[in-house]
Amino acid sequence: MFPDDSEILEVTVRIRVPCREFSWSVARSSGPGGQNVNKVNSKVVMHWGLVSSESLPAGVRDRFVASYRRRITVEGVFVISSERFRDQPRNVTDCLEKLRELLRSVATAPKPRKAVKPSKAAKRRRVADKRERTETKVRRRPPKADD
Repeated sequence: MFPDDSEILEVTVRIRVPCREFSWSVARSSGPGGQNVNKVNSKVVMHWGLVSSESLPAGVRDRFVASYRRRITVEGVFVISSERFRDQPRNVTDCLEKLRELLRSVATAPKPRKAVKPSKAAKRRRVADKRERTETKVRRRPPKADD
C-alpha cells in the first residue's frame, strides 16, 4: 500500500526523492459515500520533511518553498493529502503524483528578465499616436464662441 523505503519518486533526471523521506497517515474522507465514508479510512495524508531533505537541489528547494509556503508547516514539513478515490492505495499514488507535478513546476529556474529600452522609432510612433489621439479629442469639442 505505502511505498517501500527503497522506492524512489523520480520527478526529473536530476530530481529524485527517496520514499523513506515521506511519512504517511490515514483518516476518514469527507463528503458523500454512505457507509464507506463512515467506516473506512481512505483519505491519505503525506508528510515530507522538506527542510531536512537532502534530495532536492538548493535552487529547487528555494523555489518550492516560495511557491508553496502555505502547505509547509512551521517545522518545515510539507503536507499534501488525497481523498479523491475510495481506497488508500490509489490515494497514495495520487499524493505522489501531486507532489511530482508540484516539483516539476519549480524544477526549472525562470529566465531572468532583460531590461530593454524602446527604440527611437518606437518612441516616435508612440508620440505620433498620442498627438493623433489629442487631435481626435480636440475635433470632438464644441466650437468656441469666438470662432
